Parts: sequence; C-alpha cells; structure tokens
Amino acid sequence: MATASLSSFSSDTTIDEISDRIYRISTPVKIPGGGFSFNQYLIDDDEPLLFHTGLRKMFPIVAEALARIVPIDRLRYVGFSHFEADECGALNAFLAVAPRAEPLCGQIAAMVSVGDYADRPPRALDDGETVSLGRHSVRWLHTPHLPHAWECGFLMETTSATLLCGDLFTQGGSQLPPLTERDILEPSEAFRREMDYFSHTRNARAMLERLAALNPTTLACMHGSAWRGDGSALLRALADSVERG
Repeated sequence: MATASLSSFSSDTTIDEISDRIYRISTPVKIPGGGFSFNQYLIDDDEPLLFHTGLRKMFPIVAEALARIVPIDRLRYVGFSHFEADECGALNAFLAVAPRAEPLCGQIAAMVSVGDYADRPPRALDDGETVSLGRHSVRWLHTPHLPHAWECGFLMETTSATLLCGDLFTQGGSQLPPLTERDILEPSEAFRREMDYFSHTRNARAMLERLAALNPTTLACMHGSAWRGDGSALLRALADSVERG
C-alpha cells in the first residue's frame, strides 16, 4: 500500500483496546505527501492471535509493543489478510521468537506463497472455517481480489462482532484516534480514488454483502482508525461507492 524507509519508523507506537481484549498496535510513519499508519491487532486469549505483522523492518517496534500485552513466546497464531509486506513482512521474525505460533491464512495464500515463504507450515483455512482462541473465535472469510490479491480474506471475531478488515476503509494520516464512531467512508474513499488500489472485481458487491450480513459492530482497519457502529450499513455504503467508481 505504501512504502517507508526504516528511518521513517517512529517510536510513537500506541496500544489501545478497541474491543474486549482486542488491541490495536499502531505505528505512525512519514511517507511522501504526509503521514500514514500501520496497524496490527492482537487478540489476547488462551491462544493469542496477531493479525498482521507489519513490515519486516518494523519487527522490533511491533514486537516491543506486543510484549507489553502478552509474552511474545505465547503467540499461537500469526494471521493476515493477504501476502504483502505490510501484512506479513515480519512473519518469520515472529515465528522465530514464538515457537508455538503458526501462520494463519486461507488455502490460496498457503498454496501460492505462504507454504514456501514461511519458516513453519501454515494452518490453511477453508472459507467459513472457525478457529477457537479460548473466549474468542475467528472465522476466515475468503474475499478474492477485495480489495486486491487473489488470496485475500478477512477474519471475523465472532464473540465481539469485530471484523479484521485489512485494507478496507484505509485512511491516510498518522494522528487519527484509535477508535472512532465518525464517518470513515469519505476519507477512505478519497484515499482509494487517489491511489486506486482496489482490483475492481465484479464480485465486490456480493462479497461486501456477505460481510455486511455478519453484522459487525467494530471494524479493525489496517490503516487509520478502527471504527465502531453499524458495520452492515457502512459495508453496503462502500459497495455503493465502489460501484459508482
């Protein structure tokens, strides 16, 4: 999505609980034209799950923040939406310090990239498959090419109705609140139209409708603020906007 040099990484990483024992770890960066943020999400449970790792060079910053919440060697799963540097660039670094951790991804990601790249075999999920973490559980939702990448998918945390929605609703800027109830569609659509990072798959409406039917109340966005509210309405509004171009 965006590139940043190691020197642009800030020590101003923040940790915020956006839902019950679900933490947003956010690192602001400087990129050409302004600020940006890279967010990871930790579900703290009997079997802790980290969703997104950050870029490989961000590992020391993200790991230090994560260790404030749980010991890193307790990590059980390292999941991500699709195979891209900011989603899983630090995957092998986390596997090296978390001996029980497994990469968690969809079947396609495991087949085309992760099975070869990762230093430990991935747990490859079928569409709709659920993994129990203890009090929480996550369900894999296959969303090919939404917003991009054949292997793309999201995790729905079913207990809290939190959708770990990856690059959907990406917002620019680095000084945004960790969790907001204000509109994120307008700023995220402005960012999308400027960068045009959507694949424009013909199946976008059907996939967004499927996500909306899950009635998420928290959207854990990878870039920018997480959001709380009527997730079904927001996802359908995104479908309308994408169809308009």
